[in-house]
Amino acid sequence: MTSLVIAEHDNASIKPATLNTVTAALQCGGDVHVLVAGSNAGAAAAAAAQIAGVTKVLHADDAGLAHGLAENVAAQVLAIASNYSHILFPATASGKNVAPRVAAKLDVGQISDITKVDSPDTFERPIYAGNAIATVQSLDATKVMTVRTTGFDAAGVNAASVAIETVANIAANAKSTFMGSEIAKNDRPELTAAKIIVSGGRALGSSEKFTEVMTPLADKLGAAMGASRAAVDAGYAPNDWQVGQTGKIVAPQLYIAAGISGAIQHLAGMKDSKVIVAINKDEEAPIFSVADYGLVADLFTAVPELVAAL
Repeated sequence: MTSLVIAEHDNASIKPATLNTVTAALQCGGDVHVLVAGSNAGAAAAAAAQIAGVTKVLHADDAGLAHGLAENVAAQVLAIASNYSHILFPATASGKNVAPRVAAKLDVGQISDITKVDSPDTFERPIYAGNAIATVQSLDATKVMTVRTTGFDAAGVNAASVAIETVANIAANAKSTFMGSEIAKNDRPELTAAKIIVSGGRALGSSEKFTEVMTPLADKLGAAMGASRAAVDAGYAPNDWQVGQTGKIVAPQLYIAAGISGAIQHLAGMKDSKVIVAINKDEEAPIFSVADYGLVADLFTAVPELVAAL
C-alpha cells in the first residue's frame, strides 16, 4: 500500500499545504511518494525530498506543467495512478481543480475535505458547514481525496534527502492554454499560512474604516488580514481576504474577529484556530460561542485601545 501526494508548489519551493497533506498520507499507512509536476521545478523537487516521512519524490518536468493547468496535471497523475492505493491533494483551489478530474477518469468516488484518517479506507470530513462530521468508508481500489490542511499538522523536514525519480512527461492538452494570471500582491503573510489573523466584519461600515481601524492592529501584530463574507460583499475588503466556508479555511495560532457576528459559514472557516478573540457590541453574537476571549464593546473604541496597549 503506497500513497501519492500531489505537491503544491511554485516551481521553486513547496507550499505549506503539501506538508499537511503528507501527514494525512502517512496516517493512511505504507510508503508515501510525492509528485512534483512543474517546469524547471528541480528546486521544488529537492525541497519535497526533504519532507519527513516521504520515501520517494517523482519529478515530472515539462513546459506544459509550468502553471499547473488542471488538464495537464491530471493527465500526469493518471499516468502513474495504477501504482497507488491513495492519491491525496491539498484541499486548495489547485487541488480541488485537479482531484475531481482524476477521480472521474479512474471511475471512483472522490472523498473531499478529509480532516481525520480512521483507517486506510475510512475517513472523517465535515458536513453542514462543520456542524456535523461524516465518517466515510471507501471500497474503491484507489482512494482519491482532498485534505483539509487545518485538520493535520505539517510534516517536518529532514536533513537528508530521499531519491528523486524522473517520470516520463505526458503531452500537454491541446485544448487548454495558459493565457495569463492576475495575482493580488500583498506584503502581509499569506492568509492560510499566517500564525496571526486580524479579521473585520460588516460592522466596520466602509473600506476606509476597515483600513483605518484594522490595519494598525495587523501592523502591530505582524498579522494577515481577513474579512467576513458580508464585509467582502459590501466592498470593504478584497475577495482574497474572505474567511469562511466560501472563502479560505484557516487555523492560525491567534484569530481576532472584530465586528463579526459569527454566521455559521464564517465559523466553519476559522473555528479550528488555536485562540479566538472576539470583539462585538452584541453580547448575543454567535461568535462568542467559539471565542476563547470575548469583549463586548464597540470595536471603534476597543480596537484603537488595543493597538495603543500593544
